[in-house]
Formats: sequence, structure tokens, C-alpha cells
Amino acid sequence: MLKHVGKHNDKKVVLLFREVPNESHMCLVVYSDLLPRKYHDEIMSLVESRAGQDATSFSDLLHRTSFNDGNNCLLTLHKSGWIKKVRTDQVRMIANQRSSILLNELNKILNEMEAGDAAKKQIEDIKRGAKVKSEAPIREVGMPTTSSISAPVDGVLSDADLAKDRLNQAERMRADAARLLTEAENLTNEAMQLDPTIKNDNKSTKKKAATKAKKD
Repeated sequence: MLKHVGKHNDKKVVLLFREVPNESHMCLVVYSDLLPRKYHDEIMSLVESRAGQDATSFSDLLHRTSFNDGNNCLLTLHKSGWIKKVRTDQVRMIANQRSSILLNELNKILNEMEAGDAAKKQIEDIKRGAKVKSEAPIREVGMPTTSSISAPVDGVLSDADLAKDRLNQAERMRADAARLLTEAENLTNEAMQLDPTIKNDNKSTKKKAATKAKKD
């Protein structure tokens, strides 16, 4: 997937700003095929470069880069009137030869990426040409999982529902603790068979583990 390239009304564009400040439904682009040849080739080489693909916003790279004639890239594009403001829902970013996505949809995903790995997976799905699906609500710590209790008819959880979920969680924790204690016992026995001299040291460890398990 080549970043920063797309189409607007079937014309090739290079995306400079994916969102205009205070106008998130608008973006700034350059129609690459309308640029003079010398500038077109330099801009496209910059887009395809490692620095271009690593750049979150292509405008930042243009701001600190000069054309071969010594003129600043971003300033030249601006003064020449080649930077255009268009709607994000009219710009289609090219993911690969098989798939693409509207910029407004891509912006939504990118803006939500810091919410977790789910949004990152959407980006990978887009690269593979898969359809983007809505994300499931994020479960806060301490909230019951949907698989552990039945959804109430009125959408409100009663104290009984919450209590039942807590008991289910406690049972799972006890089962995990028992499994871990069994594994610890097996490892201890193996260790004593390998080196009998550590037997006395592990008696105290086993005693502490047993005491803790009894308290639990």
C-alpha cells in the first residue's frame, strides 16, 4: 500500500493534509498530473521514498524539503496555487490494485487507532481488500463479559446478574489456581529428582503454597 496517493473525480492526487484544521470534512491535495514535469517527478519520488512512506503527514516532509532548483517544496506548491481543498468523502485513497477506501472512512479509522489494536486490524483488512466492519464496544475493566451472563431485556443489569458474574469469575480463578499449584508440584518433584540436595529448601516453599491455597 502506497501512502499519500489517491483519486479525486478520477484525477490522481497526492494527499498533503488529510484533515483541514476546524474542517475535518475537508483535506488538501495536489493534482499530480497537473504539475510541471520537473516538479511532478520530484514529488512522486519523494512520495515513494522511505521518508515519504514513513511520514504521517506528507506536508511535514514537503515543509522540510527543497526541490532541485532550491525552492521549498511546500511553499512552491502553495505560491503556485497547486494546493486544492476538497471534501474527504470525495477522495478515494488507493490501498492496492484490488481495493481502495474513501478518505473520510480512513480518517475515522486512523483517528481511532489509539483506542486499541482493533482499529489497527481494520487497516490490515483494508490492505487485503476486506470490508471494514464496525467495532464492538470496548469493555471497561470490571464490567461483565457478554459470554458470562445473559443480556437483560431492559438493558439494565441487576445486582443478581452482577453477583452471578462475580461468582463465575471466582470459580475460574480457583480452577486456574488449582492448575498452577499442580504444575508447581510437578516441577518441584522433577527438580528434586534432578538434584536431591534442594529437597529441604523446597519443603518450605511447598508449605507456603499449601498454606496460601488453604486460605484461598
